[in-house]
Amino acid sequence: MNEIDASPQLVLASASPRRRELLLQAGYTFEVHPADIDEDDFPPNSMPYDVAHGLARRKAEALGERFADRVVLAADTVVAFGDRMLGKPKDAADARNMLRLLAGTTHVVITGVAVIHMLANFDKSGRVLSAVHMRPLTDGEINTYVASNDWQGKAGGYGIQDKDPFVRKVGGEWSNIVGLPMKLTSRLLAEAGIRPKKP
Repeated sequence: MNEIDASPQLVLASASPRRRELLLQAGYTFEVHPADIDEDDFPPNSMPYDVAHGLARRKAEALGERFADRVVLAADTVVAFGDRMLGKPKDAADARNMLRLLAGTTHVVITGVAVIHMLANFDKSGRVLSAVHMRPLTDGEINTYVASNDWQGKAGGYGIQDKDPFVRKVGGEWSNIVGLPMKLTSRLLAEAGIRPKKP
């Protein structure tokens, strides 16, 4: 077997350790090559579900030509509070404001997923929505969480997998809230010819 045949046929276009962990837990073999795109470059007044879906597609397309002989998987997650979209906090103050906004409310987590295989002319995508109810938080609790830096790189300024994610109730797929809805992801990957290794 030559070196090309031995290499994984799946490329994850994301630096997210959470997406990487979900894929590994599901038994997939892959390489990681984060897509370098401007995640703030979308039309004003865009709906959150369009942004998540559009950014996932742009990430996949950014690596599609570079890895034309591979299957490229990309995803993007945003938090929607009404029509207001919350992406990754820019700094600690931004994370603190997001948590104050979400505390004691129900919000929606949206993840767009895109799978592209250029040489096979395969190009499919979708999006998944989940509802999250967060318990009320004191300023002290918010400050303690922000000081932990666990908010970094997480849409809405928190991660449901953290030690205290403040979440009381979830409606929908848990892995979607983490950042990669595995039911949709597994289906799209299977259609592209990528399946997890058997245990």
